[in-house]
Amino acid sequence: MSTASNVATIITGKRVLLSSRQSQPAPFTIYVDKETGKITRIEPGYAPEAATVDAKDDVVMPGIVDAHVHINQPGRTQWEGVVTATHAAAAGGVSTIIDMPLNCLPSTVTPEALHIKEDSFRDAMWVDVGTWGGVVPGNQAHLVPMLDAGARGFKCFLCDSGVAEFPPVNEDELRKAMTELKKRNGTLLFHAEMELEAPPVSSASAPTEYQAFLDSRPAKMEETAIELVIRMCREFAPHVPCHIVHLSAASALPMIRAAKREGLPLTVETCFHYLTLNAESIPDKATEFKCCPPIRDGQNREMLWEGVLDGTIDFVVSDHSPCTPDLKLHPCCGGHGIQSKDEGDFLKAWGGIASVGIGLPLLWTEGLKRGLTLQDIVRLLSEKTAKHSGIAHRKGSLEAGKDADVTIWSPEQPVIITKEKVHFRNKLTPYLECNCLGQVNKTIVRGQVVFNADLRDSKTGGSDECFSSRPLGQWIKDPFKNGAQESQSRL
Repeated sequence: MSTASNVATIITGKRVLLSSRQSQPAPFTIYVDKETGKITRIEPGYAPEAATVDAKDDVVMPGIVDAHVHINQPGRTQWEGVVTATHAAAAGGVSTIIDMPLNCLPSTVTPEALHIKEDSFRDAMWVDVGTWGGVVPGNQAHLVPMLDAGARGFKCFLCDSGVAEFPPVNEDELRKAMTELKKRNGTLLFHAEMELEAPPVSSASAPTEYQAFLDSRPAKMEETAIELVIRMCREFAPHVPCHIVHLSAASALPMIRAAKREGLPLTVETCFHYLTLNAESIPDKATEFKCCPPIRDGQNREMLWEGVLDGTIDFVVSDHSPCTPDLKLHPCCGGHGIQSKDEGDFLKAWGGIASVGIGLPLLWTEGLKRGLTLQDIVRLLSEKTAKHSGIAHRKGSLEAGKDADVTIWSPEQPVIITKEKVHFRNKLTPYLECNCLGQVNKTIVRGQVVFNADLRDSKTGGSDECFSSRPLGQWIKDPFKNGAQESQSRL
């Protein structure tokens, strides 16, 4: 047991959820070692007189792990950067983010590129950050060394990624990569869309209408790709866990359920936008709603929710994929060099939705309508994402020996998503002025408060003062050890 001199933070609250297995929130007090930032012990009961952080009636839960974020640094920091991305994460209860291997320059497809990214992020992270590596044609020899350097696994595209430096792979190239990953039980993530032999029929809608974009990327593109993913997963089972990122097409859920019943090491994520938005409500020229794969109709959304609630979909992430507003060809940017003929063109605009740090209230608000529980929130946003990223030994639940990463929030409190409350670099997002439930009040990373809403300026409503005065996040570089993370990759 730690002595008082070794305790940095004592966190107490009346409604604490240590893990999703807990039947209901209960009073607990969490003790944290000041040297390591790890939990030394957890005691039942509410102890405000001893606490350095008193959550009172707020919910205390494990810090959120967002396992799908595009930080875009180095190389495209005008789109996003590590300072703004981690500020946004901290303001939303996210204590760890796992960065994607594109749209940074260079792409994270070699050990050298991974180290360049790590050096670029140094001393600029307000939350803990790890990274996925990438699989592209011809880089299979780099995969095991990248695992040794700290890559959490690898992402590939089965269609055009949108950036030339990260090309897609075909089945032969997949097989070469998976043969290497088999040596270390490395996880492979798939952007699961494939071009069809018979391209979609040209839409009758104008390119400024969302339906034109939706018609260009039918669900069949996802279904075809997921059929390949399942086949490759079966071929390399159990040694290469496979993961489908940002599932959009609910029509693929039956084959995913069948693959899981078969016992294949297959996991699936979806995103906040697919669970909270629908195609019917997207206005003309509103290119902030464009992403790949696309947001589909309301019936599809309800089927995705069924998959979330029955466990077919393992967890939910942001897929924060921002860009500068001019690349969105958005009407608000008419003074930034956009030709009027392209204004609001869904087919030409960059695809990606900005949402890191605002997912908790979005998911909670929609989930309440469908029976989502606080335990589900912990499972979907903390536990399963930590396991998927190979960091469940450190994060995802509140236990002695783990990092003291904590989200403190008020599920009942109304919140409006405004430009002042989002901290990613470019504020173009479909969620501005959205009314939600669920106010994040504090985010703690390894026992240190990195965001405290109590410090918000009462006159302006601004929250720049709410962050720790210096970056307290760390780079996650735990080496991928042979066999040690297999059970973590297979949820």
